[in-house]
Amino acid sequence: MILEKYSHQSTSGSDPQTDPCPSFLKRPGPVTEFSSVKDYDIVVIGAGSPGVPCALKAAECGAKVALIQKEPEAAACGNFGAGIDLSRSDAADVESLVSLLVAASSHRPKRELIETWAKNSGEALHWLIERSREAGAQVVDMGTAAHGGLLKKHPWNIEFLTCVFGPKPYDTGEAMKALCKMVEQKGVHIFYNTPARQLIQDSDGHVTGVAAEGKDGYIRFNARRGVVVATGDYANDKEMMDYYLPDVTNLDLKRTGRTGDGHKMILWAGGRMENVGHTKMCHDMDAGPTSFMDAPFMRVKLNGQRFCSETVGMELMNCYLLSQEDSGHYCEIFDSAYQKKAAGWDMNLDDKESLKNWMPEENIERKGVVDGLIHTYKADTLEHLAEKLEIRDVDTFIKMVKAYNTMAASGKDTQYGVPAKFLTSIDTPPYYGIHRHIRFTVGCSGVEVNEKLQCLDGEGNPIPGLYAVGNLAGNFYGGTDYPLDVLGLNLGHNYTEGYVAAKELTGC
Repeated sequence: MILEKYSHQSTSGSDPQTDPCPSFLKRPGPVTEFSSVKDYDIVVIGAGSPGVPCALKAAECGAKVALIQKEPEAAACGNFGAGIDLSRSDAADVESLVSLLVAASSHRPKRELIETWAKNSGEALHWLIERSREAGAQVVDMGTAAHGGLLKKHPWNIEFLTCVFGPKPYDTGEAMKALCKMVEQKGVHIFYNTPARQLIQDSDGHVTGVAAEGKDGYIRFNARRGVVVATGDYANDKEMMDYYLPDVTNLDLKRTGRTGDGHKMILWAGGRMENVGHTKMCHDMDAGPTSFMDAPFMRVKLNGQRFCSETVGMELMNCYLLSQEDSGHYCEIFDSAYQKKAAGWDMNLDDKESLKNWMPEENIERKGVVDGLIHTYKADTLEHLAEKLEIRDVDTFIKMVKAYNTMAASGKDTQYGVPAKFLTSIDTPPYYGIHRHIRFTVGCSGVEVNEKLQCLDGEGNPIPGLYAVGNLAGNFYGGTDYPLDVLGLNLGHNYTEGYVAAKELTGC
């Protein structure tokens, strides 16, 4: 495997024009000169959704903790985080859910990693919600109510905790900033603007610390018990993206600063990347109401053409929109009679009055939306709607709507085979549309870990003193995209992994 072959190779003497090894796989020479040395029990790298809870829990368990962050403040995204209340859930049903999540990721995850989330998330999220309230963050627990769709499909006896930081534009990043104040009160030393550059190992390969770059030179952070890497994904490292996810090269990026620092440091220390196709999130959850994300209304590209079955979930739309021409853009089209026409869909769609919250042309006070990302429109004519939605080929669009209406009237979709009940004619003005822009949200694949979040070497053995949590830790997914079966699964697993790693390192 090329990754393992080159994971320890030095950059010295290599020719970038002839060397097939990507530069991020080449181990640099060690940092040997330090402006200062600091001693801790545990060093956490990354002040995000797994790292901040990890540092806080470790401190509460009595450890002396340093939290290193390359940015000037904590950083994270998203709103919903899910966990399972085991004390009020049927054990067999929980295992059924775990099996569903394994299947949703093409049977590629390590089941024991999903078990780690399932069996520890209730405790972790209950603790996080309490601490977040104490810290003054905007947080609520939506409990099981947020998972009504899942439990309607699968009548399991499962009770959820659902940590929600919001409403938008407030998000988990803002909450982590608030929690960092509590972290410092608990005695954790936070070092902002201090990017970690390398892991420090002893002669036996044990990870004993971190070399980080401070304003006056490198700082050596010794970690008596271990290092937890929580640096997020590699979306902003073009070389890594081209190597692991070349298909999404034409999608815009949502975030900055995610340069795969943790992946690189772990690989250089002897770790390995998971050996399945990498999973990513490519979503648009802001252009219109959440209830419309998977509604099977007619969908067209900006060239006016339908392009797939409308029964495909929004999380998979990126698979159809990867060309330079498309760049993740598409539109959902419906009319003013949409509620009546969708009455048999078993979907709780927002009504027309609620839709106004996502319509930039409406002069109203908005709640829970991000200005600049809402793109829901209405118009008296299809031509005018196409103009608002930025559809480039209006004539093709009009012809497509007429053809679609003919198929809806006949109950037979001769293009993509959408079932008759989902074929909703577009013939009652005013007409509505949502212009969605699928962008690369976050990568959620990374280095090999075990159920204790210990990083594994090329032989599958734990690297002593080294843990990885959150989106740089691999083995939790394995599909084309992040499964949306459990609302808030990713943030829920981030919080839980940080919490579990802290307990593992402290024995708390």
